[in-house]
Amino acid sequence: MKPVKVGLLGLGTVGTGVVRIVEGHQEDLKSQVGSPIVIEKILVQNKSKIRSVNIDQDKLTEDPWDIIHNPDIDVIVEVMGGIELTKGYILEALARGKHVVTANKDLMALHGPEILAKAQEQHCDVLYEASVAGGIPIIRTLIEGFSSDRITKIMGIVNGTTNYILTKMSQEGAEYADVLKEAQQLGYAEADPTSDVEGLDAARKMTILATLGFRANIALEDVTVKGISSVSREDILYAKRLGYEVKLLGIAERQDDYISVSVQPTMVKQTHPIASVNGIYNAVYVYGEAVGETMFYGAGAGELPTATSIVADLVAVVKNLKLGVNGKQALLSYKEKKLKTDEQIASKYFMLLHVDDRAGVLARITQAFAEFEVSLESVLQQPNASNPEAEIIIITHDANKAAVQKVLQRFEAMDVVKIVKSVYRVEG
Repeated sequence: MKPVKVGLLGLGTVGTGVVRIVEGHQEDLKSQVGSPIVIEKILVQNKSKIRSVNIDQDKLTEDPWDIIHNPDIDVIVEVMGGIELTKGYILEALARGKHVVTANKDLMALHGPEILAKAQEQHCDVLYEASVAGGIPIIRTLIEGFSSDRITKIMGIVNGTTNYILTKMSQEGAEYADVLKEAQQLGYAEADPTSDVEGLDAARKMTILATLGFRANIALEDVTVKGISSVSREDILYAKRLGYEVKLLGIAERQDDYISVSVQPTMVKQTHPIASVNGIYNAVYVYGEAVGETMFYGAGAGELPTATSIVADLVAVVKNLKLGVNGKQALLSYKEKKLKTDEQIASKYFMLLHVDDRAGVLARITQAFAEFEVSLESVLQQPNASNPEAEIIIITHDANKAAVQKVLQRFEAMDVVKIVKSVYRVEG
């Protein structure tokens, strides 16, 4: 019954949640792993700061090496954030034979392969469930639940801030700038919201999910990224009229071992389950060759949802420790990375064009699509009293990305096309 001792790097919102769960659920944890789990030392920036959880002052330190070099500590839980400095701490901890649980999506997206290779070399565990989708156990599901299947597609809402903004725009007809300001006031968006609204946060999470789902080392630079800052109230209204919702989707697809990963605002058919995921919630849709379609839904962030995933990883590490199988989990990628070309990436597209309102214009537009073999599902002209130009709405059938780009380039050269107002991928 010797206790397993844990060093906690960081005591912010999530770190506080970890302390609450570990100390409040001791009986449950002990029954699962066969021994107490004790938080031995906690790294903080300021030991004298007043905190929302009662902690023995002797457990606090402002020196990370008090934890990393402590021979009594078995597991490091990292919730401090950061990349390069934190990477150094984790690699040093692994070198000293300590297991690691982290919630750091940025670190794992950028340096995951290096960290996991070091862990395998040292026969240590590195688990990172909380790095994606908060309390949703999607990483464990991809590794274990789909271990007998072959995943062909992962599609998800993995950023709660952008989902909150788009939900408010859809339900209340609000403008982007107004909802962003409200999200910042509520604490859903940072003072500098760039990482969220420009899709960077979601791209890091999709890097992790695609790497695990396809067993190939996907890099952040392999992800095509477009955020929501250009999404207008008009775009969302047109989408709703046509039976769609606009969501920032991460989409990772594999076909014949060729992979594409993107993050972009997408029009999702209102009948698709992911279209009804609103507010700050996350959802991940996984397609397997054997199991078919599955969806995982829940809180994507927050003190206790995220801490729940961290403590679940901690329990897994301790169980492995008891069994003597740490570092045995097959997390390393083993497949060659083959990225799709633009000619291989296919989907439906929505386009909103402002054009001259005169005879023959529609024929010229449809001819541009025909020239590049892009077939059309529907073409609508919507009246707009505030716009003297005609507004043409087009939804294509599945078309490859390269052909669509050529159509858009052709529109730029056409004097009758005043502006290509919006272009969105269409799902469902």
